[in-house]
Amino acid sequence: MQLAVVAAGFTPGEADRLRRAMAAWKRRGGLDPFEDKLINGMRERGYDEDFARQIFRQIKGFGEYGFPESHSASFALLVYVSCWLKCHTPAAFTCALLNSQPMGFYSASQLVQDVRRHGVEVRAVGINDSDWDCTLEAGKENAAVLRLGLRMVKGLSENTGRRIVAERKNGAYRQVQQLLERAHLDQRELGVLATSGALRALSGDRHKARWAVAGAEKPMPLFQSMDRYEAAPLLKKPTEGQNIVADYQSTGLTLERHPMCLLRSNLDRYDYATAERLPGMNNGQRINVAGLVITKQRPGTASGVTFVTLEDETGQINLIVWKKVAEEFRSALLNARLLGIAGELQIEGKLIHVIAQQLFDHTEMLGGLSVRSRDFR
Repeated sequence: MQLAVVAAGFTPGEADRLRRAMAAWKRRGGLDPFEDKLINGMRERGYDEDFARQIFRQIKGFGEYGFPESHSASFALLVYVSCWLKCHTPAAFTCALLNSQPMGFYSASQLVQDVRRHGVEVRAVGINDSDWDCTLEAGKENAAVLRLGLRMVKGLSENTGRRIVAERKNGAYRQVQQLLERAHLDQRELGVLATSGALRALSGDRHKARWAVAGAEKPMPLFQSMDRYEAAPLLKKPTEGQNIVADYQSTGLTLERHPMCLLRSNLDRYDYATAERLPGMNNGQRINVAGLVITKQRPGTASGVTFVTLEDETGQINLIVWKKVAEEFRSALLNARLLGIAGELQIEGKLIHVIAQQLFDHTEMLGGLSVRSRDFR
């Protein structure tokens, strides 16, 4: 662009149109209209015509690689900055990603699982602690702690969430009835908060929270709000499995143990290796692995190859499913939420893949757990 302005007398606007034409000249022949103007402009400024035509050929040549190269450089800078932030400020990096959802390749669950594996404490949604967005809090030795925001609660609108936070400035909520009256919530909104576990500070576990929500009601016009006291019901505490299922259904993630921990004893009979064991194995080794299906992608340039990412309680496993295998095990590949694989380990440096040879659908083991993969084509 600078060369066109200085050597050929282009205006800044004309130089910018030249820049855009360079990106598509092979596809649309967009550089041809600029040839005469560039050569004539350079001749008027004392340059030899052969030299001017050589410059134009160089511009066309640069268009073949320079434009994608500049895009690659720009992307590389973004990748470097992202990697630096993830390495040095993982809590803040993950917090920003969660507040930008829905976006990107990984779901909120995978982002939270990853940051916890890297030693960051993550705290659950709390009616008296969470803002609408996810935030940072100070933990032990002033370490950054990630607090999940009310935005994570499925079915809760932003207006309602921000109203809850704004009203909290007048004092923490002490009872579900008080929350209903002060934040002007309805039964449905209270219900989704109870299901998410956000009301534990007011009522205890999910079962008690749902009981408290069922008894909450808007005050009659003739009666002022008042604190209500009643005997606590003898409700059975939810099991860990029930909590995990409710977590995924209400927020899309859990801070309990990974679901695979609860299924490991059932999966062991298939001799499935965990993700953390793969780096210590040998290239070409036969292997069985299993995990929750978190992403599937089949790029148009991959000749029918499907790339799948599984997640277990120790990390992620990358699969390569060749077209022939995908067709043979089509049902499992398309429908399984918990997928078992028999295949061959492929290790190149730090890059580890499993080449799938057989696929097994173990979704029935998940029961009511709702885990959806992100599919890209």
